[in-house]
Amino acid sequence: MIVGVPKEVKSHEYRVALLPVGADELRRAGNQVLVERGAGLGSGIRDEDFERAGATIVADRAEIWNRAELIIKVKEPQPEELPLIREHQILFTYFHFAADEELTRRFLATGATAVAYETLQDRQGRLPLLTPMSEVAGRMSIQEGAKYLERPQEGRGILLGGVPGVEPAHVVILGGGIVGTNAAKVAAGFGANVTILDNNVDRLRYLDDVLPTVTTLFSDRHTIRDQLRLADLVIGAVLIRGARAPRLVERADLKTMKSGAVIVDVAVDQGGCVETTRPTTHQAPTFIVDEVVHYCVANMPGAVGRTSTYALCNVTGPYAVRIASLGLAGACREDPCLPSAVNIHQHTVTDLAVAKTFGLDFHPYLP
Repeated sequence: MIVGVPKEVKSHEYRVALLPVGADELRRAGNQVLVERGAGLGSGIRDEDFERAGATIVADRAEIWNRAELIIKVKEPQPEELPLIREHQILFTYFHFAADEELTRRFLATGATAVAYETLQDRQGRLPLLTPMSEVAGRMSIQEGAKYLERPQEGRGILLGGVPGVEPAHVVILGGGIVGTNAAKVAAGFGANVTILDNNVDRLRYLDDVLPTVTTLFSDRHTIRDQLRLADLVIGAVLIRGARAPRLVERADLKTMKSGAVIVDVAVDQGGCVETTRPTTHQAPTFIVDEVVHYCVANMPGAVGRTSTYALCNVTGPYAVRIASLGLAGACREDPCLPSAVNIHQHTVTDLAVAKTFGLDFHPYLP
């Protein structure tokens, strides 16, 4: 199979979807790899590194899309990329369809197949291709939150960990999954007062065991509102696989928060868990509503491209080799978990959550 790796075009996206070792593995399995010139530079990977691994460097982006049967990316196709997609082509990347009806309908019209990193579910119910980026985003959420709490960034002017004689910041984390757990670890390490909310009591018991300095609370509407009033920094860390994030913070709730408090909504990729969330970029990462600073960058891990690329490709690489070598149907027959990643297949929605979100017909993918 011809595998194409285009350079990411989303604003300040420095990741690349394939490592040189991945190109070598694909080549050894009998595939041809085309990499767009400069695709790896944001992650510190040179064109020469890909060439030594057996990839062909291509200067023309359109040529990559025109020749490749399998396109491997990091972010969802951007508006300028959608016209380049061909019928029967396979795209293997993050899509987050439930947060973007226009992308869903435009991709459906292409007749291509969308294999989404974020919905692949293993036998234990985990999301192995989402987990590493959730770990990165969770840890980054505290770094960014601490920065935007500073007064020059229009925050409250609070040092996250405080100092002797001055209390630290109160950090509220909505969701106890991978993002929330990693955020809690870093915030507690800074010395902040950390409260994490979740509606899964078993998860709260686990977090109480592994994070003894963190307060755990059952998440309900009243508890969320109480915690928002106390919060200096709020981390939105909720996820429903393949579906839009639940809205836990309403516009009216912002008026109860402290002036200069900060919200980092990591759930923005899935539509956000805060009513006032709208996607931002690394170039213009924040906006203010009712004196509350909102940080809603939709590709947070892209800012630490080298770390993120290696973490991502460690888990996506073997799937890419399997799809390229066996074809999608063959790869899905060999790995019964892989069909959970197929969201759209040739004009048909094959993910139930996406179909329900937009009222579209659903037909499971049957390899």
